[in-house]
Amino acid sequence: MNVYDSRKMADVLAPMGYKQIEEPDGADMIILNTCHIREKATDKVFSELGRLKKHKDQGEKEDRKVLMAVAGCVAQAEGDFIAERAPYVDMVFGPQTYGELPEMVAQATGAYGKDRVINTNFDEEDKFDKLPEETTEQGPTAFVAVQEGCDKFCTFCVVPYTRGGEYSRSVKAVYNEILKLADQDVREVSLLGQNVNAYHGLDENGNTASLADLILKVADINGIERIRYTTSHPRDMQQDLIDVHAHHKVMPYLHLPVQSGSNKILKAMNRKHTRDLYFDIIERFRKVRPDIAISGDFIVGFPGETEQDFEDTMDLVRHINYSSAYSFKYSQRPGTPAATMGGLVREEVKDERLQRLQALLADQMRQFNEQTVGLDLPVLFDGNPRPDQLHGRTPYNQAVHVQGNPRLNGHFENVRITGTNGKSLTGELILAEAA
Repeated sequence: MNVYDSRKMADVLAPMGYKQIEEPDGADMIILNTCHIREKATDKVFSELGRLKKHKDQGEKEDRKVLMAVAGCVAQAEGDFIAERAPYVDMVFGPQTYGELPEMVAQATGAYGKDRVINTNFDEEDKFDKLPEETTEQGPTAFVAVQEGCDKFCTFCVVPYTRGGEYSRSVKAVYNEILKLADQDVREVSLLGQNVNAYHGLDENGNTASLADLILKVADINGIERIRYTTSHPRDMQQDLIDVHAHHKVMPYLHLPVQSGSNKILKAMNRKHTRDLYFDIIERFRKVRPDIAISGDFIVGFPGETEQDFEDTMDLVRHINYSSAYSFKYSQRPGTPAATMGGLVREEVKDERLQRLQALLADQMRQFNEQTVGLDLPVLFDGNPRPDQLHGRTPYNQAVHVQGNPRLNGHFENVRITGTNGKSLTGELILAEAA
């Protein structure tokens, strides 16, 4: 979502004469787009701001103003604190306000007699309407936000407070954006949302469409060959979305966070689902698409987690058999219910449990990748790590590296998978054999 938002900020600023550059040297504006999910996010923001301040100071020496801004979820949650602790920051604004960037820039440059902006207003219904059409170069893959916010209020999570309640774009708005992306030679789209399978946008007849309805509409667009979506919540997983995975354009990949395998901890997290419901959902997916790759999220050391609770998580992981996963130690987020819970788990215990979980997940990822060695898979190439090397992804979202001509970027080619380092794959272009 932050990658998408960053692109949109660049699009908003383009008519004002701004264009993105790779390094902060010589920049007229530096925007730090932030996420509040990771541990010690606020501390990391101040560390990064301290590193970047030298570029603002250099601008002053050269008699030019360099605007510094903090955007995103940390800005939303800690706006006043950032403004107080880092007075050299010119703009602090939350994720709902990106469409107001021209006005904020004008204010920060003194056009209204002021030179400081703190904007953490919530206006989610207007956010997407205020953002311009895509103008930045996408390449063959693109992110498209279709839903934002969350109403689930998991006790550990700040998203409802920083992104607001669930809001869905209309089917027409999403369709038109992807139609334009297809005209720019985008071949794969990832539909984004903090809780994307809660999508409930209106269709052309004013009826509420599900995410499955939206996917089928997108699948009709010529040129779009692959469709993915992330991130989902088990409570909003409906059968029509499961069934849509039978469509050849929907990739055999599902990211479905569970967070814990313990029903006691799931209840304390206010996840509103049990481990059995999660098992049932995965089983239904595998009936529709037996080869589907499953990815997940896990939090280790949530308040009150015992060794048995952790073993329940390990048991769930063994039963599901993940192709990839994200796992973290629990860390308190100010303002969330879990931040005041008792039963805190000692750091050394969290460390040890996380190491055990990550070792199991890494082994499952390696095994999944090894199962693809020897297979011929269609790969969409999207980059060149080296001049003679291509990077792409399989339908299962695995990274693949092959030797090949950069002209193949943006194209699908069949690749024979020849090896894996556990995390990514290597392969050979099958067309080279035919030649």
